[in-house]
Amino acid sequence: MTNSGSDRIPPPTRWSEVSSGAEAAAAYRRRFATLEAQGVDLHGEARFIASVHPPPARVLDAGCGFGRLTRVLTQMGYDAVGVDADRHLIDIARREDPHTEYVHADLTHMDLSQENLSPWGISTWTGTRGFNLAVMAGNVVPYLAVGTLDQAIRQISAHLVPGGHIIAGFGLTRADLPETANLVPVSEYDRALRGAGFSLQQRYASWDRAPWHIGSDYVVSVHRKG
Repeated sequence: MTNSGSDRIPPPTRWSEVSSGAEAAAAYRRRFATLEAQGVDLHGEARFIASVHPPPARVLDAGCGFGRLTRVLTQMGYDAVGVDADRHLIDIARREDPHTEYVHADLTHMDLSQENLSPWGISTWTGTRGFNLAVMAGNVVPYLAVGTLDQAIRQISAHLVPGGHIIAGFGLTRADLPETANLVPVSEYDRALRGAGFSLQQRYASWDRAPWHIGSDYVVSVHRKG
């Protein structure tokens, strides 16, 4: 299986500094299992995605972790593919959700045109540009390796159809992020999207569409390609 479109080894993500190895991945999964058992609503992202682009649609869950969101999207009728650089989280996702395709790859170097995306097969996809929408939930943006935001956005864009969307939600203050995560100002994120040919369509302070304002500690942004 080809994990990237380049022979270069991408720099380690900030996430790898927080969580590394099978035990850390299992602990991360247990954390969300506990939240689910407590009745915490973990489906706000999926509802938001459906409001932007209802199923059926092809969705790239970029930085999918153990597939928490990806599997829900599959259940909702989306043609979803999850990608993550943490192979231990991908192992959990594949084990728990055999009906969805999960790919172990770094977002800055992934090339899904080379993957056999079962059960549909390569012929179902138009090169690398088969996705209607890409989502980066769960603080994926702050956990990217420093200096790789532009490259990650360009690589994701290469997998989107013209007019496709990128939706991202992430914390903006140190109170919402571990010390090892990178603080990414909204202005920096917008600059990266503009540089890749995207325009801002919607912005909120939560997945439940709380109004956005300067000083919000969380941001959810919808950008359109082209």
